[in-house]
Amino acid sequence: MTDPSPRLAARAVILHENRLLLVNAYPGGQSDLWCAPGGGVARGHSLPDTLTREVYEETGLRIDVGTPCLVNEFHNPDDGFHQVEVFFRATIRSGKLDDTWRDPEGIVNRRRLVSRDEMAGLRFKPDSLPAVAWGDAPLRYDPLERLVK
Repeated sequence: MTDPSPRLAARAVILHENRLLLVNAYPGGQSDLWCAPGGGVARGHSLPDTLTREVYEETGLRIDVGTPCLVNEFHNPDDGFHQVEVFFRATIRSGKLDDTWRDPEGIVNRRRLVSRDEMAGLRFKPDSLPAVAWGDAPLRYDPLERLVK
């Protein structure tokens, strides 16, 4: 059983030239599931600081963090894992996506910018990501959904 406390994570919703930045965070291509860049919050670190660090590690991009736009929860009832993610709108301050960039932790193995139409052909989580990215709705909450790989 994992830690009974939910894990807190921060994720970035980055639209660049009307394309959403997604990452595949499964080492060795174990899954075709895509998500927004970001990661777990360490004790004593703010959500925006975590997000800035995680996006740089995963993509090589420097970002400016904006307002929260989604709170998402997922869990795995088989082992008790539970994560609460706070998604923030963000913009690229500097850098470019480069195929030579490597995540120092070796978790993210692919990154790409996708159009809303291209998302229809991808597996991604959370399900509400396109509506959040291309919508202008206020902060949204996605209730607990089961973890998928």
